[in-house]
Amino acid sequence: MKDVNGRAEPSPRLLLASQLIFNLGFYSVVPFLAVSMREDFGMGAMAVGIVLGARTFAQQGLFLVGGTAADRWGARPVMIAGCLARISGYLLLLWASDFPLFLLGAVITGVGGALFSPSLESLVGAAEERRAAFQPHKTTLFALLVIFGEVGAVAGPLLGSILLQTGFDTALLVGAGVFAVMAVVFNAFLPTTKASAVKTSAGHPAPAPPSDAWSCLKEKRFVAFAAFYSVNLFAYNQLYFGLPIELERSDTGLGALSAIFACASVLTITLQWPIAKLMKRKGPGVALAAGFVVQALGFVAIAAMATFPPPAAFPALPAFLLVTALAVGHMCVAPVAMDLVLDFASGRPTGAYYGLLASCSGTMVLLGNVVLAPLYEQATTPSLTAASPWLVSAIFAITSATLIHRFLPTPVPAPHPQQLHPV
Repeated sequence: MKDVNGRAEPSPRLLLASQLIFNLGFYSVVPFLAVSMREDFGMGAMAVGIVLGARTFAQQGLFLVGGTAADRWGARPVMIAGCLARISGYLLLLWASDFPLFLLGAVITGVGGALFSPSLESLVGAAEERRAAFQPHKTTLFALLVIFGEVGAVAGPLLGSILLQTGFDTALLVGAGVFAVMAVVFNAFLPTTKASAVKTSAGHPAPAPPSDAWSCLKEKRFVAFAAFYSVNLFAYNQLYFGLPIELERSDTGLGALSAIFACASVLTITLQWPIAKLMKRKGPGVALAAGFVVQALGFVAIAAMATFPPPAAFPALPAFLLVTALAVGHMCVAPVAMDLVLDFASGRPTGAYYGLLASCSGTMVLLGNVVLAPLYEQATTPSLTAASPWLVSAIFAITSATLIHRFLPTPVPAPHPQQLHPV
């Protein structure tokens, strides 16, 4: 189907490429933000934690707003607005020299992601519904979305490390340029359409559509599921917050940061597809529990190693163990949870559902970073206290592994593909 301007429905290739390029612009800058704040401006762990947590909260916490906007006005204008917001945030970070400006720039950068990502996910959800109608047993497009995102996550830090040789300002300018190009591409190639509610098959009517886009907040089962799932983003966020602390403790040097991020991305690119196929066979309950258990084991391993001096032959071993566990755990749970949103929505527009899922995650990251910040202050040298932030993180992951299966969606009839209609 085409929109009023003759543009066809967005192809999965365009959507997946958009995720790749968006992550390229993100990972060429944000992983180095904490490094710049600590090394260039001498800020402590609490200041860095608040800025990173606020950025994540502004992005993930406002996903509900971005998803609702996509449901109401269509994905195209909201995705373009997200690119413009991220450009503005990067330019503000370019001028920042103190904590308030870093905080404001990081928050605006997060708002850009809040507008872009739920819009993209709703389009992928619509494409997944169309694909599932003809190939119901294939691994979902959400697994491919993760893989393409990680390709950008591989290239981003590598690009950022090259740009940092001439300064953090160069990375910010190039990142802003990436998002400017994306805004032009979206304006040219995305149709002016929005996804309608899914139509269910005859004889199996869908639940009545909600009276407004915020009604997902009234669904207690979904809210509880989103709350426990939020630990996944909190855990993965420790690659940005806790990992530099660990590298300082092990005296590895922050120069290893790019290599470690690249390791996480290569793991995801090579393992996401087979892991997604395995988790699809095992079912969502097993997949979610397994993913959170693996993440918890990673936190426990680094907690144990944090009490001793790093191994002389391979001082970065604790960091690589942590990255591996968090990456594998994320691969287990993320595509499964994104696919389950379609079941929770059960025939209704999905933007607000994806938004709420991410908003809970952003809230968890902000609160978790505030809890962990004073503990990380004591984790820069090998000691018993250095284990405390990692053990707290492990407790969060085990809690989700134990309880999240209680809040899976009840089975609903298989829907027909989503249709796109002109706005």
